[in-house]
Amino acid sequence: VQLQACGGGLVQTGDSLRLACAASELTFSNYGLGWFRQAPGKEREFVASISNRGGSTSYTMSVKGRFTISRDNAKNTMYLQMNSLKPEDTAVYLCAATLFPSGSSYMSHYDYWGQGTQVTVSS
Repeated sequence: VQLQACGGGLVQTGDSLRLACAASELTFSNYGLGWFRQAPGKEREFVASISNRGGSTSYTMSVKGRFTISRDNAKNTMYLQMNSLKPEDTAVYLCAATLFPSGSSYMSHYDYWGQGTQVTVSS
């Protein structure tokens, strides 16, 4: 199983980025999916999750209203649209897949992890 995240970069405060996570070698529509992030010197934290069919989403409070998680099961790809970016959003963003069909905010519930993509927001 492979999860490949991409789309990160260096942006300014208020800019937008769209991350993508492409999956291979798994039955994509069986898995809930999530985005997590880890800033330097900090613990990995939950950002957003989406259910296996895309009908249910969940966000951490700090990104609600700014980030949108979505998925395209036909393309085996998940997305994270990030708007109104802030310096505190700077982190490595990782995608993950879980057999919990609703997705989860708990890292321990995830079975597969991608390698991450760096997002840096300058002030």
